[in-house]
Order: sequence, then structure tokens, then C-alpha cells
Amino acid sequence: MTNITAAMVKELRESTGAGMLDCKKALTETNGDMEQAVDWLRKKGLASAAKKASRIAAEGLVAVAVDGNAGAVVEVNSETDFVAKNDIFQDYVKDAATVALLRNGEVCDMKTFQCPKVNKSFEERLTDMIAKIGENMNLRRAKRIEVENGVIASYVHNAVQPNLGKIGVLVALESNGDKAKLAELGKHIAMHIAASNPLFLNIASVDPAAVEHEKSIFAEQAKASGKPENIIEKMVEGRVRKYYDEVVLEEQAYIMDPDKKVKQVIADAAKEMGCDIKLKEYVCFRLGEGLQKKEEDFAAEVAAQLAK
Repeated sequence: MTNITAAMVKELRESTGAGMLDCKKALTETNGDMEQAVDWLRKKGLASAAKKASRIAAEGLVAVAVDGNAGAVVEVNSETDFVAKNDIFQDYVKDAATVALLRNGEVCDMKTFQCPKVNKSFEERLTDMIAKIGENMNLRRAKRIEVENGVIASYVHNAVQPNLGKIGVLVALESNGDKAKLAELGKHIAMHIAASNPLFLNIASVDPAAVEHEKSIFAEQAKASGKPENIIEKMVEGRVRKYYDEVVLEEQAYIMDPDKKVKQVIADAAKEMGCDIKLKEYVCFRLGEGLQKKEEDFAAEVAAQLAK
């Protein structure tokens, strides 16, 4: 039997665009014959599905899953919002959140997870789905968080099903307090995050380079006013405080009570429950965040076809 090498798998993957595991299986089934392996993939619908990988997938769904003191959030993309309404796609995204819990939110490890529903790896299941539905799809990212004591609270915005929607938020609260009250507080903070989109948890976690960048901008703006140097310094300090109020979660005005900052709301809850509450971590996935959606130019498309 022919030894299937990594170079052979790489060559087949590059020529067909099919998944690595599918390429290895195709070569094994055809005893290493490259042409037959390509035909094997085409017959399975895997090579044709892989050709769709060049198309931009910026739609899709975000899902969250919470189990005990751990939670995970995932984003799976598709080309169109129509696919996000497909039951097969929705089941895959929900399962992805559960697998993220099991595999520590590592996408590479998630893809190799053997899915008992179909007796295939999670990557193979995605490839099958691409071939069946006819759109490019991508398990883009995942994140898992946990606490030793306390709760992981979740919130999903624009939900199409429980724990499945367009924005997914997890909040980790470390505390020995009442679980039900902590869960309610955590959910409200998660809702605040979905609405206010903070960039940092607290002032200590703010990137120093980001602060210096903002300071340089503020300083130039202040100098243009012609104010004395000592006044400019105070103006810059004031602008930096305002910057923290805008981008730092704990410093933001709480959306349900704008007279209080988020950190004050947590302090008040701790006092009421008679225990410490630490906002340990949060994660927020917004569907398509950072992805550039393809702009269709019908005239250019026609011109390109005529030029062939």
C-alpha cells in the first residue's frame, strides 16, 4: 500500500481546495493516485464545495453555550443571511458552541473533534454542509471562559433561537454570592456590553500604546487652541479620562442607570449581597466584525464576462 505523505496531501489540497482530512482520505482510498483522488473528491462533492472557499462569508450566526462555571461563544459565517435561517446550519452553530466548551475554544482542535451525530470530524461535517447548501462557510472563531467560584452569564442579541443570534456576550463574575442574583447581574452587564461595545475590561487592561496615541491626538488638538502649556496638560488629562469612560467597561455609564458607572453597579450589588464580586472577564462576538463584505458590481461582472 502506498505511503500517503504530507506533501501528497498538500498537493491535492492545493489543486482541489478540499479539506486536509478529506484529501488524506481520498489518497488513501485511491492508493495515492492523484488523478483518481481528485475524481474521488469530485464524486463526493468535496472538490466542488471547496471552490466556494474564495467567496466572502460575512453573514452567519453567533452562538453561546454555558455549562456550570464555564461558557463559550462561537462565530460561524456564511455568504448570505438566508443560510443563517437554515436548520442544518443553525444546528451546526449550536453544536459548535458545545464543542468549543469541550475543546477550550481552540478552533483547530474543534475541527478535529469527532462528531457523534454524523460519525465525522467537525471539519468534515462543515465540508459536507458546504456541498449540500452550496455556499462558502467558515468556523471563524471561538472563545471559552470560566470562573472558579461564581457564574458565567450570557446574552444573545437578535436571537433566532435560544443562545443563537447576531451578537453573543459572556460575562464572568467571581463571587461566593447568591448564584441567581449573580446570574441576573451578569446578564444585565452582558446586555450593556452588547449595546455599548467596550474595548477593555478595566483601566489596567488598556493598551498603553493606545493611550499614548490618544494623548498625542488630544495634545495636538489642545495646542491648536493656543492655550498655555499647563492648561494644555490638564485638557489632555481630561480627554484621557473621557476616553476611559468611552472604551473601558468598568468606567462606562451603565446603560440601565446612566448616573452610575458599571463598576459602581457591581459595588452596589456586592454590598447588597454582603460579599465580594469581581468582574473577571468578558467576551463579545459581533457577527461579521472585522470582515469585509463583498460589494457586488453588476456592470463590472457583465463586462468581465464579455471580455472572456
